[in-house]
Amino acid sequence: MKSKKILSVLSILTLSSLALFASGTSEQANSSAYKVGISKILPHPALDAVEQGIQDYLATTDLEIKYNFQNANGDISTAASIASQLKSDNVDVAVGIGTPTAQALANAIDDVPVVFSAVTDPEAAGLTGENYCGVSDITPVKSQLELLSKITGAKVIGNIYTSGEANGVILNNMVQAACEELGLECVSSAVSNSSEVKMAAQSIIDRVDAIYIAPDNSVVSAFSGISDVCNKKNIPLMSADPTSSKGFDYLLSWGFNYYNIGIATGKVIEKCINGVETSNIGTVVLQEATDFELWLNLDYAKQLNIEFTQDLIDEAAVLIKDGVEVQQN
Repeated sequence: MKSKKILSVLSILTLSSLALFASGTSEQANSSAYKVGISKILPHPALDAVEQGIQDYLATTDLEIKYNFQNANGDISTAASIASQLKSDNVDVAVGIGTPTAQALANAIDDVPVVFSAVTDPEAAGLTGENYCGVSDITPVKSQLELLSKITGAKVIGNIYTSGEANGVILNNMVQAACEELGLECVSSAVSNSSEVKMAAQSIIDRVDAIYIAPDNSVVSAFSGISDVCNKKNIPLMSADPTSSKGFDYLLSWGFNYYNIGIATGKVIEKCINGVETSNIGTVVLQEATDFELWLNLDYAKQLNIEFTQDLIDEAAVLIKDGVEVQQN
């Protein structure tokens, strides 16, 4: 009887050992997932759409991914701390959404691929060397300003940019150069963070015929303030970031669908994980017409006594009429 009890105990211990072994195997399998660290400069609809596009694309692959999502809340020193943390976490791929976070990752990490996304000018930002690759969101500034001037008759264009971010400075330089080429005057106002954006709009609103907002992260994150200032003064407002202008008053918005930027970034990450050299990937620039969207606000146009041509209306992906957003294609 005693021997039977001993055998029973041994059986239980054996089963327990097998269970522990199985549990350990399961954890080991989970640990085989590729670790992708994603650092975002701050939350706003466009960058959130990039993040979602990355996840949605990689979910269609057979790769097992473990994400580490980080948000710098617009603070460059925080971006640097996040970069150090991701290095310590031994991520397989480090992803920077926005120029400051991508630069911070590049400064901290040199042993795994650093993938940038939604970076206006990777070369000027120092992100074109070995170990870096990704997706640029360089926008057709001249064509956008030309359309704004043609629709509104504006001769003086206002622009707000972030002076402490490379992409903001680059975009402001592009706006000034495009205005000069088009025979327009440019009135720029610099900010250091998103809390200053509305005040910057107020400082130039009486000196401009229209305001153009480039895809500057800190500025578009405070788009509501710009919209409010322009709406009260009946000044035409154009955004180069349709995703971030959703739900606010503006005349037109024409630029990238940032979800597509995320999809393209996901493809870059997949290549890196599969062993493609970053130097063979380089900088991806989306150029298909379907990667861009034109949004027209017929309500705001009516308020300004502006009429869009039928051709332009037919080209629009989204129309806002009577307060309702209508998807056309």
